[in-house]
Amino acid sequence: MLTEEERKESNRRKSELNNEIRALRNELNDITSEKKSAFESKESFKKSISGLITQVKSSKKERDQLTKRVKEVKVDRSGYNDKIKVKIDQIKELNKKKQEIQKKYNIQGDPSFIKKEMDKLESNIETNVMSFDKEKELMKKIKQLKKQYDQVKVISDVFDKINAIEKEIDSLKKEANEKHREVQKAAEASQERHEELIEASKEIDDLKSKEENIYKQYFSTNKRYVEINELLKQKLLEISKLNEKLQEEKVEFKHKKKEDTHRSLKERAALVEEKFKKGGKLTTEDLLVMQGLDK
Repeated sequence: MLTEEERKESNRRKSELNNEIRALRNELNDITSEKKSAFESKESFKKSISGLITQVKSSKKERDQLTKRVKEVKVDRSGYNDKIKVKIDQIKELNKKKQEIQKKYNIQGDPSFIKKEMDKLESNIETNVMSFDKEKELMKKIKQLKKQYDQVKVISDVFDKINAIEKEIDSLKKEANEKHREVQKAAEASQERHEELIEASKEIDDLKSKEENIYKQYFSTNKRYVEINELLKQKLLEISKLNEKLQEEKVEFKHKKKEDTHRSLKERAALVEEKFKKGGKLTTEDLLVMQGLDK
């Protein structure tokens, strides 16, 4: 049996434990909310990082393809420039040859101009109505031009070759310029992809840092959860044992009280029986005592 002081102390401790358990459960609920919030934040960072990594891979792939294209087009452009150099060297040789022939035959100007003038005059005679004298004058001029052309036509082929090569050079320059613009466009796009890649990489580093911090927070919160949960288990075990002890005390107290009551009835019944033997008159209370003993 517990003493009165021990019983009071046990009930006081039970009340204290109930308050502590209630506080610990409330704290666990708060920690659970913190854990959930931290976990959701961590998953959000993880998802964002995954998306940015995909973006980085895509930008890197595009950048590398564009860089490769720049190199290829530069090779093409260099090929056109090399061809232009060859053509320029050919023109230089033809100009040298032209000057030698002009000097040798004392030829001035481009023979093709004389040919064009002849064709123009002949067309004029064929298509326009004119006087006999005018036509005669033009025929005379054509004859003079023809004589001049016959004298200078020895370098006509040289002029034709030079003109043809100059046209080829113009065409090659056009192609080279087109390749140059393509190089610039591809290089600019490659730089844009590279800058996107750098920016995304920086953002990934920043998010990883935040993810690490939130993970530390989650880990710390989870550690607190485990500690509080363990402490709660200890408190629940203690109050369970205390309740068991108080319950046993309650049963024992009832049993003792029953024994005390029974003992008291026996003692009073003995007195009533003694009274009856001596011929004393039994009261209602005496009869109730005897009935209580029988029960």
